Amino acid sequence: MKFENTEVYGFKRALKGMRNPLESWHKNDTVEENGKVVIGENDLDLAQRLIKSGSEHRKFMRQIFVSVDITAPLYWWKEADTYKVGTTANSTSTMHKLSSTPITQECFEMDDYNDVISKDGEFIFELVTSWSEIIETLEGLRQAYLKTKDKRLWKELIRLLPESWLQTRTITMNYENIRNMYFQRKNHKLTEWSKVFC
Repeated sequence: MKFENTEVYGFKRALKGMRNPLESWHKNDTVEENGKVVIGENDLDLAQRLIKSGSEHRKFMRQIFVSVDITAPLYWWKEADTYKVGTTANSTSTMHKLSSTPITQECFEMDDYNDVISKDGEFIFELVTSWSEIIETLEGLRQAYLKTKDKRLWKELIRLLPESWLQTRTITMNYENIRNMYFQRKNHKLTEWSKVFC
């Protein structure tokens, strides 16, 4: 799983806007220096108090946006889709591009893969099918589809594609979305959530 091309924007306007309810604009001390936003002490203090006061008070966080390219396995994306409110995403397409490049081990999330599962040195389970067999089958289907253009082969390729298949999406979300994701997933059993995203 990886994150690339991260952009954060809207800080300056959001921190000015958070002062609208009490018309305390004169205390706004966030500035832009050399193209970077520097959050002032007054604004930081107010922002922290609003965040602690609850979602109805930290509305300014919904005006700070993050756009990022995330490459993650399908099983992670299924869970990330829970947070679609207030987010937008464009993904790479298995429909259009699955057959365009060879299927190799690099196409899958393999960071902590182990074919023998044990705990404290005691055997628990061994996977019967090897990754090389899975990849060989998928690549064989891909090549057969390219030769014949038989859509049945393509459908079987899609049907057999493991959940660990890596997909890249450019996702835009706001700080409120990200805060919710963090607190709801920071102790999740999927390491992609707890150790990578959070």
